[in-house]
Amino acid sequence: MKKFFMFLAVAGIMAVSANYASAQDETASSAAATEAVAPVNDLAALTAAAPEVPLHQALKTKFIEGGAGFMSLIIICLIIGLALSIERILYLTFSKTNTKKLLEAIEAALEEGGIEKAKEVCRNTRGPVASIFYQGLLRYDQGVDVVEKTIVSYGSVQMSLMENGLSWISLFIAIAPSLGFLGTVIGMIEAFDAIQAAGDISPNVVAGGMKVALITTVGGLIVAMILQVFYNYILAKIDTLTIDMEDSSISLIDVLTKYKAK
Repeated sequence: MKKFFMFLAVAGIMAVSANYASAQDETASSAAATEAVAPVNDLAALTAAAPEVPLHQALKTKFIEGGAGFMSLIIICLIIGLALSIERILYLTFSKTNTKKLLEAIEAALEEGGIEKAKEVCRNTRGPVASIFYQGLLRYDQGVDVVEKTIVSYGSVQMSLMENGLSWISLFIAIAPSLGFLGTVIGMIEAFDAIQAAGDISPNVVAGGMKVALITTVGGLIVAMILQVFYNYILAKIDTLTIDMEDSSISLIDVLTKYKAK
């Protein structure tokens, strides 16, 4: 056991000595290479000394460099897509109903004043669930089966209302990167025209067209990603409301069946 610890101690001393020696070698080599890397250090110093550009100014510069035509169309897609997305989010948020309390209120209204009282509760409640319940209660005199069919049919109508405008959002999600790619193609064409005019393929000749191509592509992809996030969030809210509608509709049928049995 003592030999094992002695071996570890010797190995540790050797490792420390090796690290110390390598550190000295690195110091000597860095001192010898100072003159060789001086231009690089000067460039780094110049880069660090450059003033920081504000974000809005940098975005404005890139917008101009990308070409006002295509970048304006991409920004329009973003603005309209965001407006439609916010409108849908607000609509779906206000469409949320506490279905448990609504069912309890309808059940209490049936006990107190019958179907007419339950209709009044639905009329005074906001949201698609209350609208579905109201349409079903309007046809209660035709039987519970008719009420169930009415709820299913009017549920499809409410689903269409909740999904209103989503096709336009998906259109802008598809158009924004397409406009960016179109700007890319046009930028490449401009680059090849510059090469043909100059008879040279140097980087300075093609830099302008390539820069336009890359900026428009990035802009279109960023807009599409932003709108895609909103689109998926809206779909998630619609799914939640749909499940809530289906579950509460089944509960309403049960409540009406019990009421009819009484």
